[in-house]
Parts: sequence; structure tokens; C-alpha cells
Amino acid sequence: MIPGIDILEDVALGPRTTLRLGGRAKHYLRAQDEASVTQALRWARRVGLPVGILGGGSNLIVPDAGHAGLVVEMAQRGIEEDDQGDRVLVTAAAGEDWDLFVERCVAAGLAGLECLSGIPGRVGATPIQNVGAYGQEVSETITSVRVLDRESLRVSAMAPEDCGFAYRDSFFKQHPDRYVVLAVTFALTAGGAPAIRYAELERALEGRAAPSLSDVRETVIALRRRKSMVLDFADENHRSAGSFFTNPIVPPEVAAEVVRRAIAEGIVAHESEVPRWPAGDRVKLAAGWLIERAGMGKGTRHGNVGISTKHALALVHHGGGTTRELLELAERVRAAVKDRFGVELHREPTLW
Repeated sequence: MIPGIDILEDVALGPRTTLRLGGRAKHYLRAQDEASVTQALRWARRVGLPVGILGGGSNLIVPDAGHAGLVVEMAQRGIEEDDQGDRVLVTAAAGEDWDLFVERCVAAGLAGLECLSGIPGRVGATPIQNVGAYGQEVSETITSVRVLDRESLRVSAMAPEDCGFAYRDSFFKQHPDRYVVLAVTFALTAGGAPAIRYAELERALEGRAAPSLSDVRETVIALRRRKSMVLDFADENHRSAGSFFTNPIVPPEVAAEVVRRAIAEGIVAHESEVPRWPAGDRVKLAAGWLIERAGMGKGTRHGNVGISTKHALALVHHGGGTTRELLELAERVRAAVKDRFGVELHREPTLW
């Protein structure tokens, strides 16, 4: 169909996502360079097909009906470094494996990404979601995002202030059909100290006088493994998109109402038992805590899907299931939390 580009037809998408759910793509391209992406988008526009951009499939829900247009898998590779002394600019192509990239940076003594270890997916997805964990977010170190404008098909670089970064959010997530992320540049600190500012991570590192970047990376992976938040095919919870809901950030009066209801219904005896943290002029609540206290405990099943046995924030596919089942379970969880606490949960993975 396009000279020099191998577009496949009728390709199964489920095996290309960590949930292992969803139908097939009418057309599929594994793009190994930027030019292929541009050519593919130009062709899809000419023949009137919608385009879906696929990375590692770790934050994606594919409908049972699949995708009726063209799916472009971002498979570009390449890492470049610009040593500026204490600061090193590291640019990674969108198709680079995220955790292998973090491992490389940690091994090189470059601080800034160590707490984001063990997260599945590819580099290109990280600015879209403003990936964060254990007190770090990629927006702290991103200096530039190389993008393809899907309207003009021109390539440009976006500065952090243009990316609209917020908690698990960005301009790219809010406007999914505008840009394709081609590469990301991070400013990392050579010989820098690891970021240890998350209570759970601090507790896990107690007794170590000066934890190294490698110590933090290994500890974060161990913590994630205990919650089934790393890809481990021996784990019964491995078919997952990680956290299915974001932690709600609400006005103080909403947080106060959650506390009031929890005490009134005998869920807690004292307000200190309700986990919450300041977030500017708002309050961040723990979605996992809300889910469990709303009666949707770990291990809850709905047909062939369920809530992880290790972490209430993760919805998992046990095999033989459908996306419809997954979304039904998600709605049950959302409705339970809304009914019990008056708080609306929002889905984290993208639904095509």
C-alpha cells in the first residue's frame, strides 16, 4: 500500500497489551523510524482511516471490536547523551523500553528517574501520562518532547511549559489526536543523590546510611513486585494495566466529607486513619483505600476479570475475558466509591 512500508492486515491487538484484551486492527504498522510514522499518517488520511498509536500497551484498553483503522506501533530505537557537566541531557526514542532506559541511566550514575523503575511500557508514553511513582514524575526532568503534529505532519520540539503537565495528565493526554511523541529528552544529574521523599520508600530504606541510585531502583522494584505492579508472567495478577484509577485530588470540603462518612459508618474510629495528603489548595485521597472501604476488596471477581489480590487499584484479566467485562467491573468499582464516599474515580489507562 505504501512503498517501503510493510502494513499488515487483521492483526490481533490483545497480545500487544499487558491486559491481553481486545479485538483486532484492520491495518497495523510497526514503525521503526520517524519517516514511517509520517508516511503512515499521510496514507491513513488519504484513505480516510482513523489512526491509533501504540507503545508497549501497558496503559491501554482495546475494545472487543478492535480498531477499524490503522494502528501504528512506535518501535523506534536510539539513545543519545549530551554531557553538560553535572547535567546530562539524555534523549530516547519513543520506542525504547522504559525500564531498560531507567536501568541504563541508573547504571551510569544519572539521577532523576530512579523511582520510576519497574514501570512497563515505552519512553514515548511517559510524557503523555506524566508517569510518576514513589515521589517522582517525569515532568521533573523532561526538557523537550519531540513530536509529530498529526494535522500538519510537521516535526517540532515542545518545551515542558507547553506540555501541560499535571498529576497523571498532560496536553498530550487531553488532546490525544493532536501529536505523536517521537522522542523525549531528560535532564539528569550526574552523580546526583536519589530522590527519597515518599514515605513507603523511606521506610523500606531505613537503616541504609546513604542509599545509592541502584539501592533505590532495586527497592522500588521490590515494592512494586509485592503489589503485582511489575510484569511477571508467573504472577496471577500479571494481566493488568497497573493502576486503573488515579488518586482523586479533591477540594478540602470533599475530603472532609469522606472523613465524616468513614467515621459515621464505623469504617475508622479517628480521622487520622483516613489517608490523605495536601496537594496545593486541594487534597489527594488514596483511591485504593476508597475502593476497599467501599466493599470492593482485593480478589473481587467479575467473570474472567477482577481486582488484583495484592492491590485494589489494579484490575486484572484472569484469561478468557473480554474488555466489556473489564469495563463493567470498573463501573461497579466507580459506583461503589461514589455511593459510599461521594468521590468520583477517574480511569487512568486510555480506552480506544
